[in-house]
Amino acid sequence: MIAVLLAAASAALFGGMTVGIRLGLRGLEDVRGAAAATVAVALAVSAVPFAFHPSLRGAWPFLAAGAFAPGASQVLFTLAVKEVGASRTSVLVGAAPLVAVAIALVFLDEPLRAPLAVGAVAIVAGGVLLAAERARPEHLRAFGLVYAALATVLFATRDNVARALHTHTTAGTATAATLLAGTVVAAAWARRAPTRHELTRLAPAGICFGLSYVCLFEAYFRGRVSVVSPLVATESLWGVVLSALLIRHTEGVGRRLALGAALVVAGGALIGATR
Repeated sequence: MIAVLLAAASAALFGGMTVGIRLGLRGLEDVRGAAAATVAVALAVSAVPFAFHPSLRGAWPFLAAGAFAPGASQVLFTLAVKEVGASRTSVLVGAAPLVAVAIALVFLDEPLRAPLAVGAVAIVAGGVLLAAERARPEHLRAFGLVYAALATVLFATRDNVARALHTHTTAGTATAATLLAGTVVAAAWARRAPTRHELTRLAPAGICFGLSYVCLFEAYFRGRVSVVSPLVATESLWGVVLSALLIRHTEGVGRRLALGAALVVAGGALIGATR
């Protein structure tokens, strides 16, 4: 039950982070600095739980994993939010359970059941609806969907690494290690440290991101990938709902987008409920 609650909290916070990035990017010209600022603030958040149980035991695999997610993944995610908006990026990232479970089937020997196919079809259908969308606002560019798809693969890989190595260290150490590596990678991509203005603009997104990561790793250290990942994928729903409430005039949230989000979330939930 604790893992379920933590996963749900992580999803809500991740959806808030997505909208926070969209709002934070207003008035900023350098997306690279924005990505670095978001992860840097998240790292500061993760330092609080780490301080209560400081340990470096088993940290190095998470340092390596953090280079990919949230390092490279957050760079791609920020680019996706800039190009196609918060709501559409959220929907695509909601396909992470399908990728995560596929990885888990191969490398973690988790069981395969027939309903997985139904969930997969629902997730793919949601992605197709999004890719075929014609009512997308003109300022949103379709190639941002590719950024979101690549970020999704990295997120799914991180989920399985977290679960596979959960006995090697504590959740606090794993969270801080991945965010530390992510901050270094994001700053290296930006070729500089984030400015004070960027940190201020992206602080709300970074706080949500850091809290989301804390909840995420605590959930994975308590439950299976096939249970936690689909619940985390409800961030698609949170991203669309918050976008509709806060930035609807720039996102163009319509029926096709809402239906795509519903299919992705339903597919992820089905995968989780039957595995």
